[in-house]
Amino acid sequence: MKNLNLYQKLFLSYLIVILISLTSVGVFTYRTSSNELDQLVENQLSQVVGNAVHHTDLYIRTYERSMVSLLNSNDVKRFIDLPTGEKGFPYYEIRKLIKELLIEPVFIRNPEIANIFMISFHDNAMYFYNDSSGESFDNEQVKQQLEFFKQNTEEGSLSVLNHSILSDQKNMMLTLVRRIRGLTATEPKGILAIELRAAELSELWKGIDLGSHGYFFIADDKGKYVYHPDKNRIGTELPVEIRDEVFHAGDKAFTAVIDNQAQMFMSRRSNYGNWRLVVSMSVEELRKPTDTIRTTTIVVGCFTLGIALWLAFRFGKSITGPIRTLKAAMRQTEKGNWVTIPLPEHRDEIVELMSRYNLMVNRLSELVDKVYQAELSDRESRMERQKAELQSLQLQINPHFLYNTLETIVCYAVIRDSKEISEIVKALAYMLRYSVQTNLEEITVANELKHVLYFLMVLRHRIGREFEVDVAIHPDYLLRSMVRLTLQPLVENAFQHAFPDGVEDYHYIRIDAGEDDDIFWVSVEDNGAGIKEERLAEVREKLGANRLADNEEGSSQGIGGIGIVNVHRRIQMVFGEQYGLKIESEVDQGTKLLMIMPASKPGK
Repeated sequence: MKNLNLYQKLFLSYLIVILISLTSVGVFTYRTSSNELDQLVENQLSQVVGNAVHHTDLYIRTYERSMVSLLNSNDVKRFIDLPTGEKGFPYYEIRKLIKELLIEPVFIRNPEIANIFMISFHDNAMYFYNDSSGESFDNEQVKQQLEFFKQNTEEGSLSVLNHSILSDQKNMMLTLVRRIRGLTATEPKGILAIELRAAELSELWKGIDLGSHGYFFIADDKGKYVYHPDKNRIGTELPVEIRDEVFHAGDKAFTAVIDNQAQMFMSRRSNYGNWRLVVSMSVEELRKPTDTIRTTTIVVGCFTLGIALWLAFRFGKSITGPIRTLKAAMRQTEKGNWVTIPLPEHRDEIVELMSRYNLMVNRLSELVDKVYQAELSDRESRMERQKAELQSLQLQINPHFLYNTLETIVCYAVIRDSKEISEIVKALAYMLRYSVQTNLEEITVANELKHVLYFLMVLRHRIGREFEVDVAIHPDYLLRSMVRLTLQPLVENAFQHAFPDGVEDYHYIRIDAGEDDDIFWVSVEDNGAGIKEERLAEVREKLGANRLADNEEGSSQGIGGIGIVNVHRRIQMVFGEQYGLKIESEVDQGTKLLMIMPASKPGK
């Protein structure tokens, strides 16, 4: 956008804001609605399949009760205990009793039952058919049927199988099977089965609207269709796309593509038997409300976007038109042509800006000369102030030291005539000459050390004892440049404030220098009393102010007096405000003063 004009930037900005707003609102609304509808659909599917399973279980429970009456019959148990191959009077007697007392009442109550049969583990079998002649089976067929039911049933539970003993009813029956015991054994000795017409199940689900492509189906634990609206699929394997999901999806819905159509499935396990009821609905039909919301959102969004862009176009023109007029007038002003702009009849901020521009043009010519003269005057004033500050720094380097030294000289002169007086005066004379030089502000480290040497000579007579300063500066740094009259005030500060109880033999003052990257530093370190945290914070605040210290009463008492602050300011005035003085200190551990200067002065 850097190379675009204001109108293009405004229009593009409005376009981006509008697109982001509409897209955010549309996407948020669509996703929220879609998620809510998906959740609603999943809940509805869960209720549908739950209710269907419940009603199916109730349906099967009716027949289970009929089976219980048969299971508890002594006549049935006597049949189970008949020996192998029994076809005599006991067999026919028991069959007659079972048929008259048990089977016929069950057929009357439940006409949808196709047949009931019992097979003992002794290969005896009884078959009862409801309104049909049925089929008869030889011993080999009975054994095959018994072996099939043994493999597909478990002791103590009801099994629901897609199986029929009638050859012409394949895949059209549901068989309810249980293992039964005789009178003399505690373990199952036979099976009891009831065959139902599978089409009866669809009557349970007629009132449930699953759409034009929705349906129910039942699958057994082996992954085969027990019931399906398409009779050709009964008894076949479930498609691999849904087989694992049917048994492991739990209460969650899942989607899959079956017969080139996306379907949503939900599965529930029946409490009776080892089968699952699955409901399937078309994803396209389920998503239809969401698609309607999406289409409506897009249409409304496009219509809103068109109106918003038209408004943005008009608004941008209303802003950029006057600005272009103002821009053309300013170009004339750049050339020295002081032209005014005709003002429109309406009033707004841009018209006010044009009015102010006209006022500016009328006054600009006369103000240019005044501003130029004021700038020259201000520049001269700043130079004078800087010169005054330098001179002030020259004159403020601790006059108390000179006063005390003179008093010491007077005392020596009165008491005795000694060489010390000559030595002190000689040192003092050098220091005075060194301090009043004004021809240069930079000096070598060696010159500053010589000045400190004369200071120590005078100080030795003042404190009445010898004290050596440890100079650890490498000879390579002795000819480096530094600011004049900055090292001695730091050494004097150490004597004044680092040893408040007097100088002891274990005390030391060390002067060192070094270079880090483009920084040259000189340090004065002592092992004296240190500085309290509150006082150290005050001193650092003074140094951060980048101003000369005020020569007020008490301002020189303690570290941070005019000597320390003015050394910091003197370094800044010579080398720049990024340099100066730094202080490191701990109570009872000592203080370290660091003068930070460039390795070589910029511009030289």
